[in-house]
Amino acid sequence: MKPEITTGAHPQATSDPNVAADIVVIGAGIIGTACAMALSQQGLRVVVLDSQPPGMGASYGNAGHMATEQVFPIADAAIVKQLPKMLLDPMGPLRLDWRYMPKALPWFTRLLWNLRPAPYQASVAGIRALNEQSLAAWQRLLDRVDSRHLLKEEGSFLVYEKADAAEELEALRARMVEQQVPVEGWTGDAIRDVAPQLSDNIQGGLFFPGTAHVINPWQVVNSLVRAAEANGVEFRQSTVLTGHVNDQGVTLQTDNASPMTASKVVLACGAHSAKLAAVLTGIRIPLDTERGYHLMLPNERGRLPVAVTSLERRFIMTPMDEGLRLAGTVEFAGLQRPANMQRAWQLHKLSQGLFRSELDATDATPWMGFRPSLPDSLPIIDSVKDGKVLLAFGHHHLGLTQAALTAEIIADLAARSHSQQVADLSPYRLSRFS
Repeated sequence: MKPEITTGAHPQATSDPNVAADIVVIGAGIIGTACAMALSQQGLRVVVLDSQPPGMGASYGNAGHMATEQVFPIADAAIVKQLPKMLLDPMGPLRLDWRYMPKALPWFTRLLWNLRPAPYQASVAGIRALNEQSLAAWQRLLDRVDSRHLLKEEGSFLVYEKADAAEELEALRARMVEQQVPVEGWTGDAIRDVAPQLSDNIQGGLFFPGTAHVINPWQVVNSLVRAAEANGVEFRQSTVLTGHVNDQGVTLQTDNASPMTASKVVLACGAHSAKLAAVLTGIRIPLDTERGYHLMLPNERGRLPVAVTSLERRFIMTPMDEGLRLAGTVEFAGLQRPANMQRAWQLHKLSQGLFRSELDATDATPWMGFRPSLPDSLPIIDSVKDGKVLLAFGHHHLGLTQAALTAEIIADLAARSHSQQVADLSPYRLSRFS
């Protein structure tokens, strides 16, 4: 790999020897590493802090799908009818652990409040504004780090099996057309021409030509890390305990060092961002976590050419270089409860009937990770405290999709310029929660 290396001081780079870095990025997931790479291109001294090695959090186990077609919030009005089932069915696609319900209730109340027509449409507009530019941003970023081969731009399918689902699918297609999402209706036979191992149960579906997938999410992060390090970025495994903003910048207290100072800080630690955000900004953010599961099938390389989502079964199957990844389901149980890996194994059961022959689960590995979720389904991408605190978190299940674009926006904000990618950043401002 020949990463592009930028040298020379940025106009705002500091030479103060008492300042450990121009910018500290808290979080070494896909968004944090993409931000570090973008900031290093400006000649800034960047340090990335995370309690885990880069890419080992939610970024490691995501579905790998560049979900540019998903412009609608995580829930709609139908969620009200689903609440009893969410509490009673531990294996359902949308699960609320009854023990977590008292803590989750304020978040769900805000989610339901955001289902009113005006805020719901504002969320759709905000998601769409990011998604429609996300793939192009990924192309630029992966070209810059000589890793475009990790991105497969061949579209994806949403398929259905039951005849009575055709009406639901058509309604979804119409809504997507209204939002200018590229979408095509395909017959079951046409889908099997592309993915011949899918069963005859598939009646038809939607094809999204503007989507893509990555063949190894962790390798994407690793490529960014290597290129960022070539630009002088330092990655440290360290937990940030607290911090405060002062006249000189930001001081952070970590678990294994004396206080660390920086001119600016980027908060990009996903579902773990709420506490630090409150400390650094004074604003309490209604951030919760969608616990997502995957099951990796190492003996199923080549089973599918592109990502396929089941409408009725509500999960996705993505081909990767290490096998076929089955992912999906949403569980609200917070950050502390242990993973329920039966939910990961349930994904294999959900796949039964979708293929001409059953998927081989030999040596399969389950996984669970935390997706950071806000009740309006929009991330926080902002610059506050006179530009000393930059925020980049809350992307729920679109973290991978929106990471490269978010990094470009953060780099613009760090240079105190208006975003060149998204004309209006107001939907993503922290102030919407103040």
